Amino acid sequence: MGNQPHDHIVRSYDEERARLTDEILRMGGMAAAQLEAAIDVVERRDDNAARRVIDNDEAIDALEKEISEDVMKLALRGPLARDLREILAALRVSSDIERIGDYAANVAKRSIALNQSPQLPITRGLKGLARIAGQQMHEVLEAYRVGDAEAAQRIRENDAELDRMYTGLFRELLTYMMEDARAITPCTHLLFMAKNIERIGDHVTNIAENVWFLVHGEDELPPREKGDETNTAG
Repeated sequence: MGNQPHDHIVRSYDEERARLTDEILRMGGMAAAQLEAAIDVVERRDDNAARRVIDNDEAIDALEKEISEDVMKLALRGPLARDLREILAALRVSSDIERIGDYAANVAKRSIALNQSPQLPITRGLKGLARIAGQQMHEVLEAYRVGDAEAAQRIRENDAELDRMYTGLFRELLTYMMEDARAITPCTHLLFMAKNIERIGDHVTNIAENVWFLVHGEDELPPREKGDETNTAG
């Protein structure tokens, strides 16, 4: 009988941890859906749908605050080293997801401005970039859910593919702008949108690194390839 209060505390703590994980996965799913919706409105040139994507970002922001509060509740229970890693990783991951939601909303905002110009066939490259980013987002959320550090490491390495696609699109857009002055304004919007998606990939990488940290602590991560050459493109 003497163990009952302790058992209740442990059970309650485990339930709160499970709730926290569910909240983060739900938040991640919302951010991934934001990205998909943002790219959809670019293709459909739908200003009203774009505004809905922008408005939905508030729900992601609100969930991040809720997660922060739940993390503090867990921290006050005096957790052990592994639990502290879970708490720290949860804070970092929710912050990265919030930024992903922001970048998706930025794509939707740019799409409204882009719709003022004639449609460019080059927007297909943006869709391909977003598809890879969205796929990596879903994969990293699953790695976080099951605590798979090796899968997280593979996702981290795959960011180089997204970087290479971004570099290719960046150069293609610059060429388009040089060949036709009328394309400068829409291509500039597309450049910013592509950069937002590339930054989403960077935050997915951050999440993957936090899955590694969750499992392995401060063990050093293997080096990884970088594929973004836009800073040196000439």
